[in-house]
Amino acid sequence: MNFFEHQDQARQNTQKLIGLYVLSIGVMIGAIYLATLFFLRMAPRVWWHGQLFLSVVCVTTIAIALASLYKILCLREGGRVIAQELGGRLLISDIANEQERQLLNIVEEMAIASGISVPAVYLLDAEKSINAFAAGFTANDAVIGVTHGTLQFLNREELQGVIGHEFSHILNGDMRLNLRLIGLLHGILFIYFTGRLLWEFRSNSREDKGLPLWGFGLALILIGSVGFFCGTLIKAAISRQREFLADASAVQFTRNPDGITGVLEKLQRMDSRLIAPRAEAASHMFFGNALNPSFWDEMLATHPPLAERIRRVRGVKVRNSGSMPTHYQRQSHTQESLVMGLAGGTTANITAEQVVNQIGTVAPEHFAHAQALLSELPESLRLGVREQQSAMAIVLALALENENPAIRERQLTWLQQVQPVDIVEKILAFNSEVSLLHAKLRLPLLDLTIPALRQGSATDCQRLCKYIHGLAIVNRNLSLWYFVLQLVLWHRLQPCIHPTASISVEFNSIEQIWPDSINVLSALARVGHPQAEAAAYAFRCGVFRLPGAGQKEISDTLAPSDFAVVKNSLERLRLASPKIKQAVVDACAHTVLVDNKVTPQEADLLRAIAMTLDCPIPPFLNAQRSNFVKKKP
Repeated sequence: MNFFEHQDQARQNTQKLIGLYVLSIGVMIGAIYLATLFFLRMAPRVWWHGQLFLSVVCVTTIAIALASLYKILCLREGGRVIAQELGGRLLISDIANEQERQLLNIVEEMAIASGISVPAVYLLDAEKSINAFAAGFTANDAVIGVTHGTLQFLNREELQGVIGHEFSHILNGDMRLNLRLIGLLHGILFIYFTGRLLWEFRSNSREDKGLPLWGFGLALILIGSVGFFCGTLIKAAISRQREFLADASAVQFTRNPDGITGVLEKLQRMDSRLIAPRAEAASHMFFGNALNPSFWDEMLATHPPLAERIRRVRGVKVRNSGSMPTHYQRQSHTQESLVMGLAGGTTANITAEQVVNQIGTVAPEHFAHAQALLSELPESLRLGVREQQSAMAIVLALALENENPAIRERQLTWLQQVQPVDIVEKILAFNSEVSLLHAKLRLPLLDLTIPALRQGSATDCQRLCKYIHGLAIVNRNLSLWYFVLQLVLWHRLQPCIHPTASISVEFNSIEQIWPDSINVLSALARVGHPQAEAAAYAFRCGVFRLPGAGQKEISDTLAPSDFAVVKNSLERLRLASPKIKQAVVDACAHTVLVDNKVTPQEADLLRAIAMTLDCPIPPFLNAQRSNFVKKKP
């Protein structure tokens, strides 16, 4: 099952969730109706009263809907709301201690290896148990929360296993479903909380006017308990199987089953429960069981038994040379071909299908690449990405022209007009380091700056995007790199610029976004093939991978070269269903690979397109590791 199939499965689980949610509401409406009959002393004489039943349906449905809507609106800003409700503290790189720095390094390594934006990391200081969670609507706005006990009791390998597990939830689309689950179940629990309020209020009247108010509150508590039971069943039904998948993914990401096995074995001896009052609502999001065990634990537990998780992890076959079974050797050879192919050279053994299958995954080669990148990054850049002002200067340094002195001079003149002298000097200092980096490291370096940039306000983020656009205008001819830089930066900063913006599927047919697909494929064909005939051929090869292309008359004329149009098309394509996105990315890969060569420019644009569509694509690697930093002259 690839990334897009996981996304579709997550959508199907959402439909399953809504079905179970409606069924739970129906059960609760029936129970409230019966309680109301007894409260009004109509039962057992009258069991059916149409007007009363309609009133109960309306009041209950509206109450549950409003409670759910309130919670959903509270969660619009994504995973950071959950982290803060649980008592999380945002970890900031430049003031982190040694243990916190190790955690941030692991998260950065995993983010670079998978091709997603580096998630914000929250530490739950008050929680002494071992646990963690991932929350957010997309991989672009994800956050990771870790308890203090996790840092205290786990070694680096075990911490890698936990983070790999949480990254699986990020990449497989589990987070959005988990947040929806919290919002919807809040409405059901509202009945229970209302009953508790009435019970505690009690009635001061001593007259026998029927069932006292506190008695009705007790009935609502019992009815709410039915909703609580149904909600817990829903969480268990949706969460359990995905925990097994996340465990297995963590092993494959790190090629180290001992890491996550060690964590699970420690959980058998230690505690994973949380003391935060709101842990119940988010219990299904955690690495381990966050609640006290109950009588119905086997039926209602949101996590599989630890012994079963350990048994399955130990049964996961890890790709490791020498002792691997034959089919794993073949998989490893295929991966090696992919690693070799997307390096800017010949790609005789690589297919577009393999590129698509790489999306949303982390191979051990990518993880090792990320570790090596971070270890060899110049100290000035490594420290610079941690602080907001320095991170902004690094991004501007990435936008400076290094090949054309005339353009560079115009850019510096413009920068001196919009930036203080000390900032311009800092940009130039960082640019001297950036110019020595391999071109394929520009996007990973950009991603490393995102956590620090997001610490600023929405205005700060918008201003930085305008500065990048200003440098591009000074260039007078928008180059591909400037377009990629603007595209990725704008996309990565969206959670800061528009924190409440939501992404939903609006297009389920390729017909609805056909012109947009044509614009994107035309841009890719032009970038990789300067000759008109070769570009037209690559374009047609890509277009015929789109569904229904055989029934259309495909023109040899490419869409006009306009990056602004391409950006608008990508914004629309982002609203397509996972299956449509898969077809578009597949067509893009065929356009690039038609000549069995991938230029660095094609690699940058293909990755930027996939990132913008929320399809995380790992970095393109060489078969043999090259130096990340050139020698200074």
